[in-house]
Amino acid sequence: MVIVGIDAHKQLHKALALTDAGTILDQWQGPNSPQGWHSLHQWATTFADARQWGIEGAWNYGRGLAQYLVAAGETVYEINPRWTAQRRGKARKPGKSDHLDAHAVAQLVREDGTTLPQVNADDETAILDLLVTEREGALAEATRLRNQIHQLLLQIDPEYKVHLPSLKTQAGLGILATYTTTSQHALDQQRAAVIRRIAERLHLALTQAKELADQIRTHAQVHYTPLTQLRGVNLLTAGALAGILGPGRRFLTDAQLAAHAGVAPLEASSAGRVRHRLNPGGNRRLNAILYRIALTQARCYGAAQAYLARRQAEGKTRREAIRALKRYLVRAIWRLWQECQSSSAQHACPKRAPSTHLRARGV
Repeated sequence: MVIVGIDAHKQLHKALALTDAGTILDQWQGPNSPQGWHSLHQWATTFADARQWGIEGAWNYGRGLAQYLVAAGETVYEINPRWTAQRRGKARKPGKSDHLDAHAVAQLVREDGTTLPQVNADDETAILDLLVTEREGALAEATRLRNQIHQLLLQIDPEYKVHLPSLKTQAGLGILATYTTTSQHALDQQRAAVIRRIAERLHLALTQAKELADQIRTHAQVHYTPLTQLRGVNLLTAGALAGILGPGRRFLTDAQLAAHAGVAPLEASSAGRVRHRLNPGGNRRLNAILYRIALTQARCYGAAQAYLARRQAEGKTRREAIRALKRYLVRAIWRLWQECQSSSAQHACPKRAPSTHLRARGV
């Protein structure tokens, strides 16, 4: 068995091959291109028939290479850059270079390969992730444009909120599209013209966001409806979750998913005292989704409210109780995701009745 660690960059990749015993066999450097991926694969096949690959940046700069290797039947693992940095820090001669990064990646795969998230071929989840990311960008752009309009309106008419509809409503957008000012000052006239032009871009951003939301719901409806069994998860949220959780079975246990989401507490015990601290890492998008689900359940779901009350009665603060609920949510999401994966093999994920054990646990 040969283990290949890869430090992926935008222009080039650095690879290093290890034996099972940790001995360095050789290293490779080449361009981040289809020709480079083919050359790297051919280089690795000269060492052994069985190989394991670790790629730092398997969903970023190394995504093309990772998908190429998966298509070739190779076993590829995703390596978090933080793990690589921790591994370098423990080295006898700490430092930073492409060679050291590739070596650290290979060592991680050699020691922890079975527990690392495995890279699978892109599927429907990749489409959802793309659509969700684009929609979030359109909504962020809409917010930025509204802020610009708000600033301009304050300069023309500081009391515009008294007689104009909210900028988040269709009526408000309609007025902005034809906005004029009674002021004859040249600067105010230009400000009004700028407001009309920004309103056009705002309308386009909101239209695109709506169209993307419809596409996300359509894709989620076909494959990932079981996720909506969880209180606080609609089709849009299910699509966002699927884009993060996929493709395939990236996480073998709910504990791995919890660590990826940053909701698994980190142990910080010392001198016989067992304690844990908050995990500030993980996927912050997934963490934010879990937080919104938890707030929704805390507001309108009796079982979750009872769970939070019990946790607070044990001496936890409200924020600590919410964090505990998020860990329960991860477990529920992971179980439902297994249902989606099983159903995806049959090209459909049928709608099912709400799961009793989830409701009994308050999630």
